[in-house]
Amino acid sequence: MIRIIFFLLPLCLRSQSLPSFLSAPFPTELTAKADGSAVAWIFNEEGRRNVFYAASPDFRSVQLTDFHGDDGLELSGLAFSPSGGQLLFVRGNAPNKAGVSANPAQLQMATDRQIYLLDLSYRSVRLLSRGNDPVWSPSGNEFLFLLGGQVQRGVKSGDSYQVNPLFRVNGSVSQLSYSPNGSKLAFRLSRGQHAFIGIYDSLDGKITFPDPSADRDSDPVWHPSGAYLAFVRTAPVRFNLPFSPRRSGYPWQIRMLDMQAGTAKEIWRAAEGRGSVFADDLPVTDHKLLWSQEGYLLFPWEKDGWLHIYARRDSDGSVRNLTPGEGEVENWLLSRNGKQLFISSNHGDIERRHLRSIQLADGKMDLLVGGSLIAWSPQELSEGVAFLQSSAQRPAWPHRYHEGKAEPLAADRFPGDFPRNLAEPEQITLTAADGFRSYAHILKPAGLLPGKKVPAVIFLHGGSRRQMLAGFHHGLYYSHAYALNQYFASRGYMVLVLNFRSGTGYGLDFREALGYGATGASEVGDLVAAARYLAGRVDVDASAISLWGGSYGGYLTAHGLAQFGGLFRCGVDIHGVHDWNDEIPTFAPWYDPKDYPESAALARRSSPAHYAAGWTDPVLFIHGDDDRNVPFSETMHILEILRRQGVLAEQLVFPDEVHSFLLHRNWVKAYEATFAFIDRHTRAEK
Repeated sequence: MIRIIFFLLPLCLRSQSLPSFLSAPFPTELTAKADGSAVAWIFNEEGRRNVFYAASPDFRSVQLTDFHGDDGLELSGLAFSPSGGQLLFVRGNAPNKAGVSANPAQLQMATDRQIYLLDLSYRSVRLLSRGNDPVWSPSGNEFLFLLGGQVQRGVKSGDSYQVNPLFRVNGSVSQLSYSPNGSKLAFRLSRGQHAFIGIYDSLDGKITFPDPSADRDSDPVWHPSGAYLAFVRTAPVRFNLPFSPRRSGYPWQIRMLDMQAGTAKEIWRAAEGRGSVFADDLPVTDHKLLWSQEGYLLFPWEKDGWLHIYARRDSDGSVRNLTPGEGEVENWLLSRNGKQLFISSNHGDIERRHLRSIQLADGKMDLLVGGSLIAWSPQELSEGVAFLQSSAQRPAWPHRYHEGKAEPLAADRFPGDFPRNLAEPEQITLTAADGFRSYAHILKPAGLLPGKKVPAVIFLHGGSRRQMLAGFHHGLYYSHAYALNQYFASRGYMVLVLNFRSGTGYGLDFREALGYGATGASEVGDLVAAARYLAGRVDVDASAISLWGGSYGGYLTAHGLAQFGGLFRCGVDIHGVHDWNDEIPTFAPWYDPKDYPESAALARRSSPAHYAAGWTDPVLFIHGDDDRNVPFSETMHILEILRRQGVLAEQLVFPDEVHSFLLHRNWVKAYEATFAFIDRHTRAEK
């Protein structure tokens, strides 16, 4: 009987089509009412994006908007009014450098970002204005938002809101923050290489910059009394080359503005060495500083090589680590009473994210959601906590934790035909030739028989500031990637998911690995270690190992095919980087290779294009031509080189598509093409 079950299992999985692996609605933007009585979120259901809502006592889900079709228009910016009776959201896409908003569906309408107001009493939706990043005032009588980097205001007028510019300044405004009583507005003003914290006073309409400098100021946060404003100050570095390690630098600091005196002073400074560089992309949150009503200023710091949360006590300036141990905090939320902190981190399980609560007074930490689950984006409720959760078997889904157990919201929306009995990730470690240790997950094909050798694929994530988890990812891009890896496993492939050096989740030294990226491509050593590990397995056909990955993963796929063709059968390179000197200006406009010949030469030697003469293996390139992260020219230029060499190079191009595809059907096409290409070149010679 057992033999029959194992025989039937792979047949059952094979009956599932690739689209079914991508069919589950993906939730984002989970947010709660101020009193915790309800939550809202966005579901992306195969490209149909809509706002959903669940309220106490039963938290039954309701769809609030009715947008149809896979139209490629993003939804974002969910914001409850202070009373909870209204909800703002943004629909539409960001512009590229030419000022043109993405439109991969070729809609014959404007696709730029627009702000909508949703009245929860009447379930009505009203378009208010073009713009993004809405923020409600404490009173709820007005809200602010950004349009072209300038501040706009919507003021209540009857049953609607009248929208007008609030003020104009030279530069680009972001990080809007009302004072607790709503009379003042703090904001960040970027002037290119430097940035100020500005204050707008609604009583007299004046704008001041109380503490200007030649540095980069960010992340303003108000003291609960409104008497003080804290913010981060980092020193600009003239030659801070992206995709290169930075383990130390001029220490960043926290400064505090006394609103009555109009003076500012430093209240904390990072120590020299580890943690002296501000990790501005971690935690993954809009607010890098939080100020509690209990007199603690909370901030992230990597002093011990891990991204932890520290609490500075207002009364004496003492600082303590709230999240010690080997693990990084990725999301955080301060409770309404300011006494408790909710975090999502990988403490105790480096390959997952678990949900914990921390008491600020004594540091007591309780695990709320752990084990084999992955949890993130906590939102405090009047009773319990809402959050997003996934596992190795189930994609991201909104949940509510109450009275010691977690229950899914909108359970009826989950597709009944979603694949079951997926492969459980098995963690392994790898050691490269230079001694560096990296990490990986193995997904074994179902029903693998002793003595049988199967083909294998290596998946390489993007970023490189990413970590693939032991289950469905908290980001849509990598949740889809995990689904495709599971599909490969269901079709008889051994899958190795590589967490190579320069990714997140394993501490500062791993993330800022020496010689990575444009300074030597040392992470290629981890790829080679992965390939040799697979080739050494008794259940893997060493002649049938292929590569696939997107963005940074496309870059490593190209490196593998160009430098180590004998190790791989073929590869799929999705919007990959091929020459650092062409890619770096996307993130550092000041960079011109002619001005930095030594760095440019090293960057070129760190690029797949440098080794293209050795590229002989088949490759499929997939790219959208409105990609704002990796220029479309990266694919064009490498194609030209490979064609001259007679290399089999196929392509799949999506007009007007961006880096993380906006159209669900393009995800399906890209992944079907990825599997078909690898399977064709793997099975053809069998």
